[in-house]
Amino acid sequence: MGKIPHKRHTQFRKEDGSLYAEQLFSTEGFSNDYSLLYHTYAPTLIVKCDEPIDVNPEVAEEKMLKHRSLEGFKIKPEDDYLKSRKAVLVNSDCHIVLAAPTKSMSEYFYKNADADEIIFVHEGSGVLKSCYGELKFSYGDYIVLPRGTIYQIHFDDEKNRLLIIESFHPIRYPKRYMSKFGQLMEHSPYCERDIRGPENLVTHDETGDFIIKTKKKGLLYGIHYGTHPFDVIGWDGCCYPYIFSIHDFEPITGRVHQPPPVHQTFETNSFVVCSFVPRLYDYHPDSIPAPYNHSNIDSDELLYYVDGDFMSRKHVTRGMMTLHPAGIPHGPHPGTVEKSIGSKETKELAVMIDTFRPLQLTKSALEIENEGYVMSWAE
Repeated sequence: MGKIPHKRHTQFRKEDGSLYAEQLFSTEGFSNDYSLLYHTYAPTLIVKCDEPIDVNPEVAEEKMLKHRSLEGFKIKPEDDYLKSRKAVLVNSDCHIVLAAPTKSMSEYFYKNADADEIIFVHEGSGVLKSCYGELKFSYGDYIVLPRGTIYQIHFDDEKNRLLIIESFHPIRYPKRYMSKFGQLMEHSPYCERDIRGPENLVTHDETGDFIIKTKKKGLLYGIHYGTHPFDVIGWDGCCYPYIFSIHDFEPITGRVHQPPPVHQTFETNSFVVCSFVPRLYDYHPDSIPAPYNHSNIDSDELLYYVDGDFMSRKHVTRGMMTLHPAGIPHGPHPGTVEKSIGSKETKELAVMIDTFRPLQLTKSALEIENEGYVMSWAE
């Protein structure tokens, strides 16, 4: 996008004869995908640093072995985007965050220096701005941000609900969907044309005092720069923020019930993200649409309910989260298996996160917990 020189690492000058500042942006050193950005000013002009603020989540239960349920929409709306972010489930690989911001980011920029982020938009719309350009988002969008991306979010109104996954490992497309040269293959539930990259690159040639609130190791630093962070005149490469909509996920179905990996959307070394979308049910004459009981002995299973009807669960609300930890089996609620037989389709919409290490509940999680969920199979 924009203007770039013919060759990498060569002189690229402005109209006044001075050089643009080239920056290599990568999340894995020099050993994987990267982008090259050309700044109007050097991206290193720090003028002041504020004292850091501790934003580590407060873990309330480090160890547990029972099913839990949270009412996600009970997270109270807050004006400020960063203050609205409440981590509810955490481990050493990821933080699962709920947020209900009511105001746009106008006085500062944000950078997560520790983690890639997936921001799932449950309610709301707007535009995410970065040095790569603009990403317009709306209901059902996964906004995927490489760690270190400086961004601002501008919402269209005050009603916004976000599910945010902070990953301390790079977020990838599932390997089994990709050719050895990197193309999404025919059996993948989405393809390149479903991926929306940044648009409308605007170069901000501005000097002043620009605050980039940067999170590193649980501390939030206020770092002041003397130039606008979105001063890029052009860039190219393969490491940049993008959007994939859950509504563009094409479900994989079969004659009998398909296992959860058919819903996989993203992967890391430590967890996977799956999308449950409206789809036709199994078409074997004796099929049972409801999922069978299963023991996820190697992973915690977290399901975030977005919209629609869920034939395997009773009393589901929008924004509800259910956590089924590794070590004990779980399955459909009583009566839902027989009820599902004969059903032709489902309108459910949900996001599932399976972590390979146990999740811990925070104090914010306990404040929105549905008590007694573990006994809901005993009805």
